[in-house]
Amino acid sequence: MQIDALTLSALYIASFVLLLIGYLTVISSKDLIRVLISLELMFGGVFLSLIPLFTSLPNPAFGIALISIFTSSSELLVLIAAIIIFDRKNKSLSTGLVRVGGERT
Repeated sequence: MQIDALTLSALYIASFVLLLIGYLTVISSKDLIRVLISLELMFGGVFLSLIPLFTSLPNPAFGIALISIFTSSSELLVLIAAIIIFDRKNKSLSTGLVRVGGERT
């Protein structure tokens, strides 16, 4: 089964839009939960861009999808653990409390 050019371009445009929305949300977010959601949205855009690859090269696409899934899930677990630790320490999830480069106050 081949994907026609119109469907292919629609998939890539949707993937780019998801990636862009996630990127803009990360930049403008004020709390760590929104950062988590936008990072997952960006991974969704990456997964969406893999769909056309399954029609032409299924074996490499499956390998890339597996690596992407493991990367996304491990990133999610690490970020959730970091958010829990941050919330216990600071009693807030505001990004204003995040220090840059380990600086101390």
